[in-house]
Amino acid sequence: MGGFISTPQENEFKERGVSMIKRVIKHPGPLLNKALKLVSPDELPPRYFISKEQEIILCGKIDWLEYLPESDSVHIIDFKTGKNDESNDSIQLSIYCLLVKNLQKRNVKKISFWYLDREDEPREMSLPNLDEAHDNVLKIGTKIKEARLNKAYICPKNGCYACLPYEAIINGSYNFIGTKGYQDVYISS
Repeated sequence: MGGFISTPQENEFKERGVSMIKRVIKHPGPLLNKALKLVSPDELPPRYFISKEQEIILCGKIDWLEYLPESDSVHIIDFKTGKNDESNDSIQLSIYCLLVKNLQKRNVKKISFWYLDREDEPREMSLPNLDEAHDNVLKIGTKIKEARLNKAYICPKNGCYACLPYEAIINGSYNFIGTKGYQDVYISS
């Protein structure tokens, strides 16, 4: 249901996936160590109120949370399967740091992206200042909340890769296939 537009495209993705799995089997690195899991009292992704006053909840699902016993801390690892590096202004790891800080007792010692299609080990990134990260994420969350309330969805970058699929849905370039779980599925016309 949705996903691939041709058998060759599906085979290309499958071959990339198999290659990434082989890389991780050959170089498991932190996957051999003890891992932790953020949990919520229900089935929803881990989350907390980043602002109770504004009723803004921060949530996310961390790919891998390696336990570092020597410092009783954690290493956040996000697996990347795309062909491009994460941009320097990405807030993904900052969001994960805030989640870990607010949902469990251990400190974050390291954060990394692991580009599975081309790197044998995670690429360590700089830890964010958590106060600045909180303010930045809350500012973005407030803008999203206002956009939803006003039904005014305007790309702050005047059209970016993240908005293009949604714009294509709106302008009719994608066809609705159906709903799978909680997501609507579309495919290019």
